[in-house]
Amino acid sequence: MSPLLRVFCWGLLISFLGTLPMGTLNVTAMQIGIQESIKNALLFALGSLTVEMIYVRISLVGINWVRKQERLMRWMQWITLLIIVVMASGSIIAALHPDEDAKNVVLQNNIHRTLLGMGMCAINPVQIPFWFGWSTVLFTKKILQPVNSQYNIYIVGIGVGTLMGNSLFIFGGRWVTDRISNSGTYLNWIIGGIFTVTAIIQLYKILNHKGAVDKIHDIKDEEVLEMKE
Repeated sequence: MSPLLRVFCWGLLISFLGTLPMGTLNVTAMQIGIQESIKNALLFALGSLTVEMIYVRISLVGINWVRKQERLMRWMQWITLLIIVVMASGSIIAALHPDEDAKNVVLQNNIHRTLLGMGMCAINPVQIPFWFGWSTVLFTKKILQPVNSQYNIYIVGIGVGTLMGNSLFIFGGRWVTDRISNSGTYLNWIIGGIFTVTAIIQLYKILNHKGAVDKIHDIKDEEVLEMKE
C-alpha cells in the first residue's frame, strides 16, 4: 500500500469511528434529516466536516497558536453547552407537546444548513485535542509524515470518514422513523435525553477542568516538538 493511500485510510477510519458515538453534530444532522430533508442534513454535515478539516489542519501545524487562545476557547465551551441545553429543552418540549410541524428551536431559522453546520462545529473545540492526539500517534508510528501531500490526503480521508459516519445517522434515522408510527414523539424523547446527558457531561468537564481546552493546555511540549521534526 502506498504511503498516501495508507494515510488516507487511517484518516478515514479514525474519523468514521469517531463520528459514531452520539454527539451534538451527528444527532442534529439526523434530526434535520427527519424533520426537514436528507439534502439539508447532508448540507449540514458538509458544513460541519469542512470546519473539522480546518481544525485538523490547525492541529497539525499551529497547535502553539491554539494553546494561546485559551480564554476564547473557554467561552466557546460555554456557548456549546448553552446550545446543547437549548436543544435538549426544545426536544423535550416537542415530545411533551407533539406537533408534526414543530422543530427544535435551534432549527427554527432560515440559516443555510451548510452555514449552520459550520457554525455549530466551529464553536466546539473538542475536535482539536482529539485530532492532535491521533495525529501524534500516527506521527509516532511513522504512518504520517510532516509533508503537505500527506497532510492534504489525511484531511481528505478525515472528511470522507466524517461524511460516512454522519450519513449513517441521517439515513438510519430517516429509515427508522419511516417505519415506526408516532416516531416523532419517540425521537424527540430520545434526542432530548441524548442532549441532556451530553450537557451534564459537558458541564462536569468544564467545572472539573477536564474539557477540550484543558486537554489542549496539557499537551506536552515534547509531543509538539516531535510533530515538528
